[in-house]
Parts: sequence; structure tokens; C-alpha cells
Amino acid sequence: MLRSHRSVGTPAPPRRGRVPGLVARVIARRRTDPAASIDRVAAVAERLASLLGAGLAPAAAWRNVGIDGRLVRGRPPGVAAGASADDAVLASAADAAVEGADVAAAIERATRVRPDASPAWSILAAAWSVADVAGSPLAACLTVLAGSLRDEAQLRRDARAALAGPAASSRLVAALPVIALLFGATLGFDTVGVLLGNPFGLGCLVAGSVLLWAGARWNRSLIARAAVARPAPGLELDLLAVALASGASLDRADDIVRAALRTHLPELAGTAAAAPVLALAERAGAPVADLLRAEAARVRGTARADGAVRAATLGVRLMIPLGCCVLPAFVLLGVAPLLISVVTGTLGGPA
Repeated sequence: MLRSHRSVGTPAPPRRGRVPGLVARVIARRRTDPAASIDRVAAVAERLASLLGAGLAPAAAWRNVGIDGRLVRGRPPGVAAGASADDAVLASAADAAVEGADVAAAIERATRVRPDASPAWSILAAAWSVADVAGSPLAACLTVLAGSLRDEAQLRRDARAALAGPAASSRLVAALPVIALLFGATLGFDTVGVLLGNPFGLGCLVAGSVLLWAGARWNRSLIARAAVARPAPGLELDLLAVALASGASLDRADDIVRAALRTHLPELAGTAAAAPVLALAERAGAPVADLLRAEAARVRGTARADGAVRAATLGVRLMIPLGCCVLPAFVLLGVAPLLISVVTGTLGGPA
């Protein structure tokens, strides 16, 4: 008789419970790369540029391009049911290209329906709209856009890496009151009982909790303001160079770019970054498109340097909520209950 491959004394492998799965999801969420979605859209732009450069029509290029190796042909069943937001936006753009509709408008509608999609889709829609209206070569436009998106993704990664140290320090400092409370309880003092059963302790608990909450909110606000200030720096310069590549006049190209930005990226519509470059090109008689691309590269480099400066000053600015909120909360939640416990124990002992 054949015996089972598992012996009687061998314990069965433990089942994966809900708690480890929840912890794994929390860790994965913390490790999420904020630039990964921008890189995916950049990959779509690069693949479209390659397919269009190989001679495919826009409809065929959109129909055969995909995200993370998954092809999107029309609208597969997975996109309508449980696929990601980026897949849904890509499928909408492919459908519009096949039907001969406005691809940029389809992307804009899809991003409104799926607000969790990558913000880089609006950048792709603006670039596609500029190239389509101006009559510029789509492959060259998408190549320029892919490079700009790669720079944007790297800029966000650099900012995240620079902010990692100050952010970790703020979380550690915010945990000091709780650590002090646990330390007092470990030494044998009834700090928890003082906070919950003594009127002075209750006051310390309320005031300390409010200060701790305010300090955490303050820290998050400072970290958020130190992150990337504006999306896609230098994009309007790249789009203007793309519009001029079609042979359009300067006024016509500027109108096309401003219309595309108002529709897809309204936060960039009011900028006038191209005015000094255009004035320089007019005085020197130099090629405008080359000057615009060089200025766009300079703007992205400046944005990266500004992000490093904001990250460096963040470590100093985090001292303000530390002194105003976290340290008083440390005293109220950690030191004050310890002193109250000692005083009440001393006065109550002889009685």
C-alpha cells in the first residue's frame, strides 16, 4: 500500500491569514513608486512612436500598443470589468482611433471617468492634440513626449528619495510620546491609569492627543509642499517646438498649444515661459525649435535642483512642529503622567 508523501508528524503548512495579507498590502502601498504610472504612459508613447515610425496608421498603432506587455485590441472584456484605470484609458483611446474620432478628447473623457488613472495621460492628450491640429509628425512628437515624461518620472523619484530622510525623521519624532508612555508603564508606573482615571491625566491626554494630531498634520503639509511643485516642467516649450515643426507660423503654433493646454492641462495654460526664448530667437535669428528644446531641458534641470533645495530645507522646517506640537505632547503624554503617578503614590502611601 502506498503511503502518503506527507508523514503523520509533519505539520501542514500554515494558511495565509488575513493579517499577513493586510500587512503585505500596507507595505506594498508604502513602497509604491509614484513615478511608475508616468513611466507606463511614457512606454505607451515610445511604442506608439515606434509603430508610427514603422509605417503603421494611428488606428493600427493604438490597436496594437499595450501596457506592461498586455495588448489592447478594441475593448477586451477585462478592461470593462476589473482592469486598471490606465488600461481603461488606453482602450478608450484605441477605440477612438479605430473609429476615426478625436483621440485626445477620448483620453480626456476617460480620465474624467477614471480619476485614478495616471496624470500623464493628460500630457499625452495635449501632445497628441497639438500634433494632430498642427499637422506635425506624430512619431517625432511622441518621441519628444516620451523623453519629457521620463524626465518627469525621474524628477519625482529624485524628490521622493530626497524627502525620504526628513519624512522618516518626522514619523520617528511623532512616535516619541507613545514611546514615553510605554516606557513609563514598563518601569512600573501606572501612567495609563493616570491618563484615564485622573482629572489632570484626562486633561493631559486630551491636550497631548490634540497636539500630536496637529503636529502630524503639520508634518504632512510640509512634506507635501516640499514635493514636486508643478507637473511636467518645460512641457509647454516642448509642445511649442512640436507645433513649429509642422511649418506653422509662430502665432498659429502658440494658439494651438494654448488651446491644447486649456483643454487638457489648465494649470499650465497661463504660463509665459516661451516669451524670452522667442524674443532671443528673433534678435539672434537662431532656430526657434532648438532654443525651445534647450530651454525645456534647462527648466527641468532647474526644477530638479529646486526640489533638492526644498528637501534640504524640509529638515529644518520640521523642527517647527517638533517644538510647537510634538515636544509638548511628549511632556503631556509621557512625562506628566509619570510625575502625577509618583506624586499620587507618594502622598497616598502614608495614608
